[in-house]
Amino acid sequence: MTASATVERAHGPSGELVLRRAGAHYEIISNGVFLMDTRNGESERLLVRAAVAGLRPPVSLLIGGLGVGFSLAEAVALPGVAAVTVVEIEPAVIGWHATHLRPFSAAALDDPRVRVVGADLLDHLRRSGHHYDAICLDTDNGPDWTVTPANADLYGEDGLALLAARLTGRGVLAVWSAAAAPAYEERLRARFAEVEARPVPVPRGEPDVVYLARRPRR
Repeated sequence: MTASATVERAHGPSGELVLRRAGAHYEIISNGVFLMDTRNGESERLLVRAAVAGLRPPVSLLIGGLGVGFSLAEAVALPGVAAVTVVEIEPAVIGWHATHLRPFSAAALDDPRVRVVGADLLDHLRRSGHHYDAICLDTDNGPDWTVTPANADLYGEDGLALLAARLTGRGVLAVWSAAAAPAYEERLRARFAEVEARPVPVPRGEPDVVYLARRPRR
């Protein structure tokens, strides 16, 4: 296995972030805990693809979390997507997509359809009155494994109510998780009329899961 080496170290709103390189790939470490890498983005791409599927263009899309860029790269590759708002709290992550991570987001930050907002996602949702046809959450490792304790609010009842309120009438909420989250799925089913859990096999360990929720109960 290729040894990893630190490329950059930064401090941001969520604490310490480290970008490491292992061969041709990069890893992001948050406060000493592995967060993500560039080795396999299948489930992150499915997150966006499944959210947009079936929606007639033009589609307005919100991505919560820039990460290593797989979700954004998929979004700009879909011809029906007319506008993408990416909300990322960490300035260092945004900056890395101008340099080391640029190939993995397919230089999508230069796409005129893309707007990057440096903010906490919950704060952005509270302040913005904009409605989206699809909201894709790639903010944490899932509802049960958040980057910071405060992010748990995004997956609770109040967070779900806020997300549902920011969807258009045809809108879809898509949530990425590194493992099944049964309690969160129950909360989704209480809030939305249609919920689907899609397992995505990974090379090692239990499958990632993409949750899709449609038709919020008003």
